[in-house]
Amino acid sequence: MVDAPAIVIAALSARALAAAAHRAGYRLLVADLFRDLDTRRLANRSVQVDGDLTRGITSEALDVALEALLSREAHKPVGWTYGSGFEDRPGLIARIGKRIPVLGNQAAQVTSVKNPVEFFALLEDLSIPHPEVSFVPPRDPRGWLVKRVAASGGAHVRAMRNHDQRSEGCYFQRRTRGRPVSALFLANGARAVTLGFSEQWPSPAGPRSPFRYGGAAQPATLTGAFVETMTEVVHKIAGAVGLRGLNSADFLVREQGFDLLEINPRPGASLDIHDLNRDVPLFDLHCRSIEGHLPTNWRHANRAAACSVVYARRRIVVPDAFRWPRWSADRPPPMTEIGRGEPVCTILARGGNTNDARRTVLRRGMDILAALETKRIVCSDETAKGTAIQVQP
Repeated sequence: MVDAPAIVIAALSARALAAAAHRAGYRLLVADLFRDLDTRRLANRSVQVDGDLTRGITSEALDVALEALLSREAHKPVGWTYGSGFEDRPGLIARIGKRIPVLGNQAAQVTSVKNPVEFFALLEDLSIPHPEVSFVPPRDPRGWLVKRVAASGGAHVRAMRNHDQRSEGCYFQRRTRGRPVSALFLANGARAVTLGFSEQWPSPAGPRSPFRYGGAAQPATLTGAFVETMTEVVHKIAGAVGLRGLNSADFLVREQGFDLLEINPRPGASLDIHDLNRDVPLFDLHCRSIEGHLPTNWRHANRAAACSVVYARRRIVVPDAFRWPRWSADRPPPMTEIGRGEPVCTILARGGNTNDARRTVLRRGMDILAALETKRIVCSDETAKGTAIQVQP
């Protein structure tokens, strides 16, 4: 792929985006916090950026990374795509966009959906159901959640407490019943196509992070009426904001209705399971939709797939000769030290149905942890059963 066009990818964890862009045939210049083994293999050049999951990537650290990535490039990349970690810094998106074209939403669109005052006012104008929100601390904290503005991953969400009397950098949302469902969609600035729905679940993180993202499985169990109505919600928002490229919408679904929680103006956490179930690379569709082109007669995938993030139960060190199973991704290098509660890797699987796929990734996650905690260098590989998703390039 020497003559293939080059793109820059930056994110807290960029492997899933890099895999999607690799399948679409691009040369990859990748910057993220981890520089995992599979990210290194996918990328033509990769850099590990200073920062962490709490503070994210600073403007200065990204500048250093970009210089390292671009210094040996004979031709300017055709664009750059961002993943998680940029929702709260539209100014950085705009600044880098002056140097390299943005393959995704511009800063204005990110602000429209990640500024809660602007976003929930838009939902009211469009008559889209959502949980009650407050931008000042409610007098009675019972039944309220505290959310950090423009954060991602769910680890920032917690129950409101009596002493929460400050609202700087956060907002308050009424806790609502429902099962989490996410819609992955393509937008061209005026219209949108929903690519599929996935069911999500929190990680077994305990009381300190009860809403942290744990995994997703598709297809979600939804009636035709729900699919139609939720798709219409996506169309309304995409047109009103002018969204482009791959985005996701997070809902809470109940038997008699649903609430929209948020829009993620970038490729979402379920990209793996949607992309690996398709013959057409979704990143190719992402780039086409930015230019204004949407696919026609799109059909949602029926084959079930799931992914989950494995978090360390205690401090572990990856053995020097550890053999990662073929169904794992985001593989940390040998001798990496991983603290309790930090992400270890991602697990992928297919199944006969959504529940089967979910059970498989959760079981495999436990196998990975058991192997790492006991310093075994081999983890059981179930590829012979035909349920593994191949994640190697």
